[in-house]
Amino acid sequence: MSTDTVIREPGDSQHDHQHKVGSITPVQPQHSAALPVLMFPRSSKGLKRQKRDWVIPPINFPENDRGPFPKQMVQIRSNRDRDVPMHYKITGPGADQPPVQLFIIERDSGWLSVTQPLDREVKDEYKLFAHAEAVGETTAAEDPMEIIVFVIDQNDERPKFTEETFFGKLAEGSKAGFEFMKVTAVDLDAPGSANSDIRYRIESQDPESPKPNMFFINPITGVIQLKSEGLDRENFPKYTLVISAADMEGEGLSTTCKASITVTNSNNNAPQFDPNSYTVTVPENEMGALVVKMPVTDGDEPHTPAWSTKYKIIEGDNGGFFNVTTGPSKLEGIITTVKGLDFEKNAKYTLLVTVENDAPFVTNLPTSTATVIVNVEDVNEAPVFNPVEMVVIKPENLETGADIIAYTATDPDTAKNQKVWYKSGDDPAGWLNVNRETGLIKARSPMDRESPFVKGGRYRALILAIDDDDAPATGTGTLLIELEDVNDNAPTIEERAITICNQESQTLTLSVTDRDGPGFTSPFRVELQGMSANNWTARMNGTKTGIILGLRTYLEENDYTVILRVYDSQGLFQDNTITATATWEACITRGSFCIRPT
Repeated sequence: MSTDTVIREPGDSQHDHQHKVGSITPVQPQHSAALPVLMFPRSSKGLKRQKRDWVIPPINFPENDRGPFPKQMVQIRSNRDRDVPMHYKITGPGADQPPVQLFIIERDSGWLSVTQPLDREVKDEYKLFAHAEAVGETTAAEDPMEIIVFVIDQNDERPKFTEETFFGKLAEGSKAGFEFMKVTAVDLDAPGSANSDIRYRIESQDPESPKPNMFFINPITGVIQLKSEGLDRENFPKYTLVISAADMEGEGLSTTCKASITVTNSNNNAPQFDPNSYTVTVPENEMGALVVKMPVTDGDEPHTPAWSTKYKIIEGDNGGFFNVTTGPSKLEGIITTVKGLDFEKNAKYTLLVTVENDAPFVTNLPTSTATVIVNVEDVNEAPVFNPVEMVVIKPENLETGADIIAYTATDPDTAKNQKVWYKSGDDPAGWLNVNRETGLIKARSPMDRESPFVKGGRYRALILAIDDDDAPATGTGTLLIELEDVNDNAPTIEERAITICNQESQTLTLSVTDRDGPGFTSPFRVELQGMSANNWTARMNGTKTGIILGLRTYLEENDYTVILRVYDSQGLFQDNTITATATWEACITRGSFCIRPT
């Protein structure tokens, strides 16, 4: 080959000078085939030697050359070698620096040689400096010349996978074209060259079911995708692919790896009722009663959301009488009653129940259904009072034998045509009389609103209604008699015996009570009766609820009787007799200052 190396040399004020400063010229040395010659650049005549810009063509040498070694690469010459003998040497990495003597130069001829094969993957270029000196002169004949040796790539590196085995997961039911994993190989040959241009290919698939070519690999990127649908984890839970990577666009050196693909569970099997038809009998009126247990089967992986089940009643439960839940096994639907069934209203229910998994189906799958026929068993139901709690208002002085109310019940068992009879269940004071046939309740004895059996003005009694079935059923009603108050209790004084100082005009306050209700009690009024008025005084306190009793005159120490007539607000009165002890000690007790007579 022949290549001119040109530099531009600034410095002329008119124009720049352009010179050929070097050339590579084929020569035929006697000990070598035709190889290029690299000349030192010429200096411009008449100009002071200075640093110039020039371009020295690189030396391209292939890696892995087989020699023999040392092997000549290029001859370096100085233009002065015709005039004087020249000595040549090289410096730099690969010459006098590690790796030392990888390159050598013949001192007299300037032949540059390599001593062993080069490896581009170890080092792809070397920068050396060539020196030329005239024999016998003390100064260099030429400026150092930079020489660049490019190591030319050869396809000597196989692609290498970054993993021996690549692992991926793919859900069954995935669609064709779904990308789920990637393999990667690297090639240490020159980037961007055919030597490192890798192509991928699937060599084998194990198992080859349900189709031999279930997967596709992008030959350039190494991305693996599902090619054919039909993955079935229950039958083929795992695949192993052998994948090759070859350089030279798939035609060069190659290597292989494995791709391990785990097929993960998806809900591609619908649960199925087994059996799918039931006929059961349930007693009426039972809340929470077990109706039926419905087992199912499912082909998906056990104990996963694609296997566990849930249920729904989609037809036949007008009124919301039933509930369906999942049993502990997760493969069983359990129907119970949420409120009592009524034979007289509906003797038969036909339920349609569906089953699904906790996880949605990955494809359109038929939903399994079961039919449950529920026959309601008639039982003897207790008569029912209406209302269950009856409230009546009566005066407390109701006459004996007077009607209170007819309190009756109805029998829900309309188909049985039964009779109902009545009796008292709980009559704490014994005030009531219940007619067995009609349920009419009368006053058996006088009622008293102030009785301890009356709470909050109401008397509570239980009435029973009993049917005439072979196994009689009893219903219970509550009768609340709200007793209206009448003024049948005169006010009374609570204190019946008192002690008072006999010497001074002392007073005591007496408490007044009335068992009647509001309107028949205070304000009270008091009067002294008989001889009591001669020795005593009596008046009401400010609230008209207490009596202030005092001495009118001095009394000998003794016991005295005081008669007080107390009226309520309606004028009903009662005479109350009080025993009063007049004594000097009472004065001391009260802190009075008095002298006991002698």
